[in-house]
Amino acid sequence: MAKPVYALVGPDNFLQTLRLSEVLNQMPPGVQRVDVDGERAELADVLDELRSFAMFGGGKLVVVRDADAFLTRFREQVEDYVASPADSATLVLRLPSLPKNQRIYKAIDKLGGILECEPPRDLAKWATERAKAAHQVTLPPDAARTLVDLVGDDLGRLDNELAKLALDAEGGKIDPAKVSNAVAFQREQEMSDLTKALATGDTAEALRRWRNLVQLDPSSEFRAVTWLGMWLEDVAMALRGAAGKVSWKYGPRLPQMIETSKRLGESGRARALDLLAEIDHQSKTGVGDAAANVERFILELASTELAPAT
Repeated sequence: MAKPVYALVGPDNFLQTLRLSEVLNQMPPGVQRVDVDGERAELADVLDELRSFAMFGGGKLVVVRDADAFLTRFREQVEDYVASPADSATLVLRLPSLPKNQRIYKAIDKLGGILECEPPRDLAKWATERAKAAHQVTLPPDAARTLVDLVGDDLGRLDNELAKLALDAEGGKIDPAKVSNAVAFQREQEMSDLTKALATGDTAEALRRWRNLVQLDPSSEFRAVTWLGMWLEDVAMALRGAAGKVSWKYGPRLPQMIETSKRLGESGRARALDLLAEIDHQSKTGVGDAAANVERFILELASTELAPAT
C-alpha cells in the first residue's frame, strides 16, 4: 500500500522515474495522476488536488516536479500537511537533494516515504543487478564493464541497451562479445532524431522516422517510451524557461523546439504524458502492438497540439 507522502531524492531522472513507477504500482487501479511544476504551482491548488476525491474513485497521485522550489516557497505549510496528510491521496515530491537534518526530511522519513535516487558508484554492478531484476538475464561482470565502457554513465541508455541485449541472450546470459556487437549507437541517434522532429513540430517526419526505425530495429519499440518521456522532460524545461540546459541536443533547432513547447503548453504536455503512460501500459499488458501504439501516440499528437503552425 502506498504511503501518503514520498520524496524522490537525487539528481538522476531515470532512477526517479523507476521509483515513481514503484509508487504507482502500489496505488489502487484507476488512480488519477496529477503532475504540477513546483516552480509555478500554488499551494492552494496542490492541497485542493490532494484533498478532493478522484473522479473515478481510484485515489489520487499528485506529483510535484522541481519540488525544491515548491518547498522554498511553502515549507511550513508542506510540513503541516505531512504531519496530517489526506487519506485518499499520495503526494510525491521530486527533489535533486534534501538534507537529512531538515524537519521535512525527518517527517517524510517517519512515514517511510524517502526514496533515494542517487546514481550508483559502481555502474557495472548496477547493470548486472538491473539485468537480472528487470530483464531476467545474467550479465557477467566482464560483460557489464564492456557495456558501461561503450554506453557511459547514462542509466536510461544502459537500461535501453540491456532491454535489447536481453532479447537475443542465449541461455539467458549476455557475454562481452554480444555486448560489443549489439550496442547500436546509430539506432540511438535515429531515435534521438525522431524526438527532435517532434520537438520542432514536424510530426510527418517523426512518423516517417518511426516507421523506418521499426523496420530496421524491431527492439526500438521497447525504447520508444523512454525516449518520448525524455523529450517531454525537455518540453518541461522549455516551458519553465530552462531550455538552455538542453540546447546541446537541439543545436540550431532550439528556437523551433521552444516554440513547439509553447504551443503544446503545460496542459498539452500533461495530456501527452497521460497518453504515453496509456500506450506503455497497453504495450506491457498485450493490448495492441507496441510499435502501433507508439505510432498512435505520434499521430494523436499530430492531430492536436503538435501540428506545425500556419
